[in-house]
Amino acid sequence: MRLSTVLFFAFLILSLSGQSQKKYTVVIHGGAGVMSKELINETARSEYKAKLNEALELGNKMLAEGATATDVVVKVINIMEDSPLFNAGKGAVFTHEGVNELDASIMEGRTLNAGAVAGVRDIKNPINAARAVMEHSEHVMLSGPGASQFAKEQGLEIVPNTYFYTESRYQSLQQLLKKERERTGKDNTGTVGCVVLDSYGNLCAGTSTGGMTNKRYGRIGDSPVIGAGTYANNNTCAVSCTGHGEYYIRLGFARDISALMEYKNLDLQTACREEINKLTNMRGTGGVIGVDKQGNIAMEFNTSGMFRGYLKSSGEKEIAIFENE
Repeated sequence: MRLSTVLFFAFLILSLSGQSQKKYTVVIHGGAGVMSKELINETARSEYKAKLNEALELGNKMLAEGATATDVVVKVINIMEDSPLFNAGKGAVFTHEGVNELDASIMEGRTLNAGAVAGVRDIKNPINAARAVMEHSEHVMLSGPGASQFAKEQGLEIVPNTYFYTESRYQSLQQLLKKERERTGKDNTGTVGCVVLDSYGNLCAGTSTGGMTNKRYGRIGDSPVIGAGTYANNNTCAVSCTGHGEYYIRLGFARDISALMEYKNLDLQTACREEINKLTNMRGTGGVIGVDKQGNIAMEFNTSGMFRGYLKSSGEKEIAIFENE
């Protein structure tokens, strides 16, 4: 065998070996809020963990097969959007008027390109619409009927608003209306998010939500706001938030985490904790997940629980609900 042939095969083997050693990470959340084992019984906990596991395993499979971070974020969030367990897609909460309005956003760390939709009532998977805005429009955020028209033109699945109905979410609205009180932290629970570092070294973050139970006047929270509920930058991290959105918007929460890493050289977990401390000082509640360019992860919150999990190419994996779990 000629030397050149030997060198070619040696190079090929080294290249394939290097490809197989590339690292990836997927992190997800399903909302943070006031939780207890009394309110969420063992059967419900098993259902939540099974769905979180399904989402993580899909992400792991896709990443192992070489999928991009953007593809993974969308498909993983679809799993949670299609489940009535979470306040996103099928399980979205009700507004004061008794309808479902959904928000979502996505951002790529390599290009800083982003897309979002807000206040939509008939798009089955809002995260898909957010991606379409990012990739097929000159805009970052579309809202209401205009976003729905755009989604139809993009061939996305449109459903009647009744598709999003779930009895538990409807009863939650009725209880709040009956008591004529402000919603409590437990109603924040359910917003979903995913952050990914793919095998090519690119980051992506996405968030999808039904917003707040009993919200009025077309209220929009942090989830569709780039830099508040979602942010990604290959130089620092990818972040998805969940909680009382007004506080996240005021803080520029997601972008601030990236800035703390960029300008103060903080590591991801320290930056997330510092931002959560700011949230706490403002008497806001919620949580955040993140992954940095090295694959380090963070899952921080100041509530009694957050549906959360992560899975790395090394096989390291965790799924949890309550604090200190």
